[in-house]
Amino acid sequence: MPDWINAKKYVLARLAEELPEGLYYHGIHHTRDDVLPAVEHLAKLASLGYGETLLLQTAALYHDIGFIEAYQDNEPIAARIAAQTLPQFGYTPEQIQVVGQIVLATHLPQSPQSYLEQLMCDADLDSLGRDDYLVTSHNLWKELKHHGAYLTSRQWYQRQIDFLGQHTYFTSVAQALRGPGKRKNLEMLKARLAHLSDQE
Repeated sequence: MPDWINAKKYVLARLAEELPEGLYYHGIHHTRDDVLPAVEHLAKLASLGYGETLLLQTAALYHDIGFIEAYQDNEPIAARIAAQTLPQFGYTPEQIQVVGQIVLATHLPQSPQSYLEQLMCDADLDSLGRDDYLVTSHNLWKELKHHGAYLTSRQWYQRQIDFLGQHTYFTSVAQALRGPGKRKNLEMLKARLAHLSDQE
């Protein structure tokens, strides 16, 4: 039986200690307070059993640990760290392989193959359809500026409008849960863009 409790303690401790400065969006809060609760909620809505839920929880826990080594293309790093550390928590090779595949599926643009991968991808972008979307969006904007990608307000809102406009949640549970909120957020972005001056 995998030791989920201590695996969680281990990963959250590493995230707290080893994540670099400037991760205003992808900090420990994104994993602990955003994606992990989202994946647990979706798993419940999808009526998953304990075993599948555990694999999703574990993937959510590890999905951004690769940021401790690199900002770009960090998913393969996260999958590697999961493969290296999960055996000590009693996970089987088969379970570890599934967790790694779920983690890799979160790379943008997302292309999940299995249902668990789809649920994980939907949980990773859960905030697109939430009431706190503007806060998380601005955190990402601030993070990208920190990493050298300066975007004006007009450029940022247009980029977000394009992203939300082409994004579709993969699973019916996420579509029902966050689809209406995402459409509301898209209209809010369009309104904000329309009120910006040309200089912003």
